[in-house]
Amino acid sequence: MPRVALKDIAAKVGYSKNTVSLALRGDPQIPDRTRSTILKVAQEMGYERNAVTSQLMAQLRSTRSRETARIALINANTQRDAFTNHPTIPAYVEGAKRRAAYLGYETVDFWLSDPEQTPDQLITQFEKQNIQGVILIGLMKQNRLPDRYYRVWSDYPCVVTGVRTHEPALSFACVDHHHLAMNAVNQALALGYQRPGLVLDEMIDHLVDRRFSAGFLRGQQTLPKDRRIPPLFAVDEARRDAKVFYKWFDRHQPDVLITLYNVVFDWIKARKLKVPKDVGVIQLEWRAAEPHIAGMNQHNDLTGANAFDMLISLIHGQEKGAPAFPRATLASGTWTDGNSVKPQIKSKSAIKRMTVKS
Repeated sequence: MPRVALKDIAAKVGYSKNTVSLALRGDPQIPDRTRSTILKVAQEMGYERNAVTSQLMAQLRSTRSRETARIALINANTQRDAFTNHPTIPAYVEGAKRRAAYLGYETVDFWLSDPEQTPDQLITQFEKQNIQGVILIGLMKQNRLPDRYYRVWSDYPCVVTGVRTHEPALSFACVDHHHLAMNAVNQALALGYQRPGLVLDEMIDHLVDRRFSAGFLRGQQTLPKDRRIPPLFAVDEARRDAKVFYKWFDRHQPDVLITLYNVVFDWIKARKLKVPKDVGVIQLEWRAAEPHIAGMNQHNDLTGANAFDMLISLIHGQEKGAPAFPRATLASGTWTDGNSVKPQIKSKSAIKRMTVKS
C-alpha cells in the first residue's frame, strides 16, 4: 500500500501542506478544532509518521523559546504611511495579518526608509521582539533592496510581496501579471472590442519583468496583425504632455484601453469622448472603491496571505539568506464587470478621432 503523503492529506482537508504538517506535529499555532480535523482525516487515510523525524521535531520544539513568535512586516515603500494610505499596499498587509492571526503569530510593523533608524537598530529590535521572519511589502518603483540592510535578508527568513527582487533575488508572492493582462485582453475581445490598447508605464512593466506586456501581447495573437496595437509605455511623458497620448491614440485608434491609471479618463474626456460609448476602459487593478470601473481584481490580500505561508515554510525549514533557487507563489486575478465597458454589437468602422486642442 503506497505511503500517504502530506500533500494527499492537504488535498483532502483543504488546508496547505504546511498547515497539515504543523497540525500533525501538534503545533499550538494551529487551532484545536483544525488540528483535530486534520488528525482525524490523517488517521482515516492511514498516515504514518516517520519516527526519526518525529523525534527530531520534538527535540526542536522542546528547545524553542516560549516567548510569542513574531513576524516583521517591513514597509519597503518610501511613503511612511503606505500600510494604511495607499491604493494597493494595505491589502497585502491585511492578508498577511489575517493569516498571521489564524496561525497564532503576532506581527510587528517597521519602515525600511525610517531616517531615524540604522540597520543595527533594526536588527536589535528584531532580537528584542523575537522576530522569526520578515515579509517585505510595498516595493513599487524599484525591485532592488538597499545594500545596507543586507542583514535583514541574510540573517532571517524573508519573503517579498508584489514583485520579484534582484540583487538579492528573494522568494516572492504576487499576482500572475502575465495571466492578468492576457485575461483582460480576452475579456475585451469577448465583449466584442476589436482593437485593445495597453497604456502602461515602462517602469512598472520593467518592475514585473515585462509580464504585463507579455500577457497583453500574447492575448493579441488571436487578432489579425493589422489590429495588434503596440503598447503606449510613455505614460510619464503623456502626464506632462497629453499630446503624447493623443498621437498614439490617433495613429492606432484603440476601441478599449487596458491600463492601471485613471488619468486615461481625463484624456478621453478632454476630447469630448465618453466612456464606454466611444471607448472602453479596463483597469488592470480593479478597486472596490471604484466599482463602476471594469477590471481585473488582483486579490492582493491573497498575495499577502500567500507570502505569510511561504515565510512559515522557510522558518520551519531554517532557510535564511538569498536562496539559490527563489520560489514564487502566483495568484490568479479575476474579472470584475463595470460600466466602463459595454458589449459591442458590431465592429466600429472608425473611432471618433481626437483633435489636439491648441
